[in-house]
Amino acid sequence: MSDPRGFPPAEYRERLAKAQAAMAKAGLSALLLTTEADLRYFSGFLTRFWESPTRPWFLIVPRTGDPVAVIPSIGVPLMASTWIADIRSWRAPDYDDDGVSLLATTLCEITSEGAVIGVPRGLATHLRMPLGDWDRVQAAVGSRRFEGDGAIVQSQRMIKSPAEIRKISAACAVADRAFARVAEIARTGVPLSEVFRRFQMLCLAEGADWVPYLAGAAGPMGYSDVISPATDRPLALGDVLMLDTGLVVDGYFCDFDRNFSLGPPEAAVAEAHDTLIAATLAGFEAARPGNTAADLFHAMDRIVTGGAGGSDAGRLGHGLGMQLTEQPSLIPADHTPLAPGMVLTLEPGMVVSEDRIMVHEENIVITETGAAWLSTPAAARIEVLET
Repeated sequence: MSDPRGFPPAEYRERLAKAQAAMAKAGLSALLLTTEADLRYFSGFLTRFWESPTRPWFLIVPRTGDPVAVIPSIGVPLMASTWIADIRSWRAPDYDDDGVSLLATTLCEITSEGAVIGVPRGLATHLRMPLGDWDRVQAAVGSRRFEGDGAIVQSQRMIKSPAEIRKISAACAVADRAFARVAEIARTGVPLSEVFRRFQMLCLAEGADWVPYLAGAAGPMGYSDVISPATDRPLALGDVLMLDTGLVVDGYFCDFDRNFSLGPPEAAVAEAHDTLIAATLAGFEAARPGNTAADLFHAMDRIVTGGAGGSDAGRLGHGLGMQLTEQPSLIPADHTPLAPGMVLTLEPGMVVSEDRIMVHEENIVITETGAAWLSTPAAARIEVLET
């Protein structure tokens, strides 16, 4: 039986308590959160309305007490369905004062003069409000000052609760089922663009809420990149087809790919696929508490490049959860210690020929004793769609 949608208030109260303990230690009187994932992490406010860039949204997490939402009035009914009780709103968009004075007044009410208010500002964060309004807020809060949050939110979000892990596992199971049906939609003569459309339909049919991300490619001996939009070029015998999906179930992503051969694969393609699976398994074996993100990079890189330091792709995996990519990054410079509850992707890539590459990706979770698969790991032998 699947988990119910969302989380009970106890889940959010536990997140709040952890954040407030860290805030007290860091000397922060409040956190100001402006991005979808950070705001949802503490509130449960799940909506696709964030696709509209017109309206800003704010959540204030005080060092004591419950969070306060400062949001456009269009979002009040949905926010009121969450555990957040203190909701303050304005009619947006307001060209003269789009929540600025309301936000400043609330911050002044919650914190005292001279207080330090933390705002996430490290790698992979951003401030989701107009810079002009940000200047006005800073000028309107007296002697209070804004500083970085010391990575409190990002560090906390890296460690998933058991309930969060179940959501990600459910998303992976949907993608597993969709990948198992690729033979229904991909064959010679079908344009890659049509495969993309039909694969998203398979994901939805298998239980995805939506499919925000789908990348892929197809070509002989591999492909030249993994982020381009699909073209209308028909699939042909000898092609390697790769599909990489980031679908969402109840607000949580999966992110993994699969490679397929249209007809029997070339020897170099079969060997490359075997090597990618071996690298993934090496990363899996190294994924245990006490090792670092860099350790996983090196475990995989030793197999795909002989330890040369990776490729222009930059990293061989990343964190995963409420966003398609989260911290940490599996790169040599990331020495984040692995800890139980971290959900990661393992994503080795390699050059097959002068201008052709192949990549492979799986999703795992760090446990007390090692790692566990969330996606069902692919076999070493590349799947053949037309024999």
